[in-house]
Amino acid sequence: MPHEVIMPALGMAQDSGQLLAWHKKPGEAVAAGDVLFEVETDKAAMEVEAQKEGYLTDVSVEAGSDVPVGQVIAMISETPEGAGEAGNAPSPEKIADTAEPAPGGAETGEDELPDGHQVIMPTLGMAQDMGLLVTWCKQPGEAVAADDILFEVETDKSTVEVNAGRDGFVAALLAEAGEEVPVGQAIAVISEQKPDKAVSRKAAGAPISAAGETAPERQEKTEPVNTPAPSPEKRMTAKTAPGVAGRVLASPKARRLAQEQGLDLQRLADAGHPQPFHVKDLETLKTLHAETPAASATAQRFELRAEVSGTGFADFVAWAKENGGQADQAALLAGFAAASFGNFPAKVRVENMWQSQAYSAASLWLGQVKPADDDLEVDLLVRDLRASRISALQLNAGKCPVISILRQGEDLALVLEWTGDRVTTPQAIDLLSNFAGRMEQPLRHLL
Repeated sequence: MPHEVIMPALGMAQDSGQLLAWHKKPGEAVAAGDVLFEVETDKAAMEVEAQKEGYLTDVSVEAGSDVPVGQVIAMISETPEGAGEAGNAPSPEKIADTAEPAPGGAETGEDELPDGHQVIMPTLGMAQDMGLLVTWCKQPGEAVAADDILFEVETDKSTVEVNAGRDGFVAALLAEAGEEVPVGQAIAVISEQKPDKAVSRKAAGAPISAAGETAPERQEKTEPVNTPAPSPEKRMTAKTAPGVAGRVLASPKARRLAQEQGLDLQRLADAGHPQPFHVKDLETLKTLHAETPAASATAQRFELRAEVSGTGFADFVAWAKENGGQADQAALLAGFAAASFGNFPAKVRVENMWQSQAYSAASLWLGQVKPADDDLEVDLLVRDLRASRISALQLNAGKCPVISILRQGEDLALVLEWTGDRVTTPQAIDLLSNFAGRMEQPLRHLL
């Protein structure tokens, strides 16, 4: 099936681009990744690569022409003849001037749209054919500024917030959240004046409806609406979002924070919470970490080890007792662990051969490490096994990361155990590295 070559959008507010030069001739074979043509906008000139293997045919724009974004300018076909008659692939020199289509490839005729600037599905990568519309940040009829975020779009590599590009009013939304829309297709209209009746509809040619049912090739007519913004309960879920193919819909900020905090957004989707997810949904996700025993047993276990000199902490304990009146070694270990974790206030339990005590650390100051209620869930567990003869261990981490301190001659071995659903690998590396540094050179904690 022939592949359409369109004028790409190289900027969020770009309406057209100038085709500088073709790098392939009509009828010439091309491979995916070959430079096909050069295009220039008001900010940059870029080489555009072929996205499919085949033959360049049906070239409809000659070098030097200004072309609306989204317009089809050629085809990549299975044969050199292309869509026309055999041997009649037109050359740029023989192309006659044609009337420009509606900006962004929008349909005309029975699909009348409000007057205004048409916003298209942007190109976020040269090999991108489609973009997944994650969510609308503005609703029909709402006022927008040029720098306001209008929608979020996801490709196979990233999720991007797209600005409106100009001041005005949202006169039409031409796609629904969860739909995959071809690059260059109009998905919204921004008008200068507030519309009497704003338009909201599914994308033209969308194969699946929001309810997961088969939808017609395109709608028979545009239906004006004057409805308020949809409530969170009406947002699509993972089971009904069309074209998602197992991907979780979430804002870029929510994705970043979830990754930093070691949270799995898929668990929200599996629990049936409505998508797309935003930062506020992370609080709900955190409550899902109270797993059933069966689920916890299947969580993957990880382990890190470090070795440090044992004299640094021993000298610090003596100094703290003499100069600071702090004779509780467990409190010092709790303070080091909480500071290494870097999330205050923190609760740390310290266990040794004789007792188990929970501590609350409000800040880096060791003087603010106080005994806490033993019934509270802790963020970290420290096992102080220096007084034992144990030289190695392999235990199952519980609900929180566990740091075990073992004696190896004059040195100390530090073992960090955690499960992948509680702490990310980068967080675990930082935790053990910081704790090992404090145990070997305690004075760095005071700097």
